[in-house]
Amino acid sequence: MTLSMLCFGVFHGAARGEAVNVYTSARVAPLVVGDGSGIYPDLVAYLNRKKLGQLSFKLVYLPRKRLQLQVERNELDGIVIGMMPHWFNDVAEKKYLWTAAFGTDRYVIVLPAGLPFNPGTLTGRTVGLVLGYSYPELDGWIRQQGLVRNDAPSDEHSLEKLRVGRVDSVIAAQSVVRYYMKVHAMEADKFQLHELSSSLTERHFLVPRAKAAVYEKIAPVIRQLKDDPEWQRLAAKYE
Repeated sequence: MTLSMLCFGVFHGAARGEAVNVYTSARVAPLVVGDGSGIYPDLVAYLNRKKLGQLSFKLVYLPRKRLQLQVERNELDGIVIGMMPHWFNDVAEKKYLWTAAFGTDRYVIVLPAGLPFNPGTLTGRTVGLVLGYSYPELDGWIRQQGLVRNDAPSDEHSLEKLRVGRVDSVIAAQSVVRYYMKVHAMEADKFQLHELSSSLTERHFLVPRAKAAVYEKIAPVIRQLKDDPEWQRLAAKYE
């Protein structure tokens, strides 16, 4: 190989930069929408437009259990979008690097409009939840109410089952429920939503410490999202 060819190879490789996989286990709108849009795809595209050094970002789906296992074993070849420290037993934020939250949400229980929501009225009724997901702050309340878990692949599947009467209730993030009702042009009086006693869900990027250089690039960008009109316009599409 000639010197000129070798130099071309070096500079061509440098121009390509580092491809960063951005993993998610989400398959529900408005986080990920079937047409390739959604909060997560839009945020990844936003990071690419920022041209952060030689980094390029690609959203990759990975089932939740496999994602959690790879993170905990330090085997993940990328970063994770939309996570919370306590989901990974890292409330002190010592195991991994965490960006500022880029969104907040709250769990709600969704019922048909005519079903009473009082103590004792839910005993023996089914509640739609996501297969493989745990709800540490809500499990005790679900047991106390006597609800029977009925799992589905996603919140959207659970809401569809509720719409056609195959489950009695659904617990999901409020943003997911609101977006589902918007897309399906459902009148507000078809479902009743009740906020549950749980902490706000905050969506962060989890970055393994081996990817500290990536964290240093994205953390300032995520911190200023709330003040960026471009991102606010993008996010408003999903409200």
